[in-house]
Amino acid sequence: MGKMRNLFGIVTALTLLAVTPASAVTDGELDGTAHPYVGLMVFDITLPGGTIVPSHRCSGTLLSSVVMLTAGHCTDGTTRGRVWFESNDEAAIRASGYPVSGGIGFSTIETHPQFDPSAFFLHDLGLVILDTPVVLPTYGVVPGLNVLDQLATRRGKQDQTFTAVGYGLQQITSNPRFVVRQQSDLVRMVARPRLIQINVPGFVGDFSVLLSNNHSTGGTCFGDSGGPNFIGDSNVIGGVTSFGLNGNCAGTGGVYRVDTADDLNWLAGFGF
Repeated sequence: MGKMRNLFGIVTALTLLAVTPASAVTDGELDGTAHPYVGLMVFDITLPGGTIVPSHRCSGTLLSSVVMLTAGHCTDGTTRGRVWFESNDEAAIRASGYPVSGGIGFSTIETHPQFDPSAFFLHDLGLVILDTPVVLPTYGVVPGLNVLDQLATRRGKQDQTFTAVGYGLQQITSNPRFVVRQQSDLVRMVARPRLIQINVPGFVGDFSVLLSNNHSTGGTCFGDSGGPNFIGDSNVIGGVTSFGLNGNCAGTGGVYRVDTADDLNWLAGFGF
């Protein structure tokens, strides 16, 4: 899948920052039917004149038949949206009316109450409620409290892997003058990045983890924001794709932790 989208933002209008929101899985492989509860999300915004237009796309995970987990920088400031769950059928997605219509609509959009767009990576969590249920035998699972902290002291933590899933850019090329962002196909991809760091003082703090993003393990990039990073091969969501450290979707990727008390308390209000 495309590499973790860098903090340059999931919304294409975001200006270049030191840390930027992430997007698509890079150096990954087709997900197929492995994660049918991960979908391609498109969010709309309302322009000053009142016109509603598609703004950006993200990825997200069904926690139940109607509730999807994604990133706060995906949901913040949006008016409505829709989601597709086709794995490898770009023609069907486009034929349905992508990105302005089709898919399954959102009846409600929620953003973490402490989300701040000027420091989005601190509380980067959002939810949407679908207007039509998606009935599946299993869904993504919310983690236990501080479960990722156990990985920080585990021997061989460099061997701890995550399963990153999403839709988005799969390749970015650059030269000294500019970055070329290559459009990805509308397909679900999967990568298996390794744990690099938990709780980096002064940088990611206790709200994020850093995962690898290279040709060996793959990673995330523009379009993967909000997508799940499952712990190991499980369906337990350790965090959502949040940011990257450069515009090339290379090096390391930032994942916003879902296992902290403020996040779990907020999700509990929705039944999780």
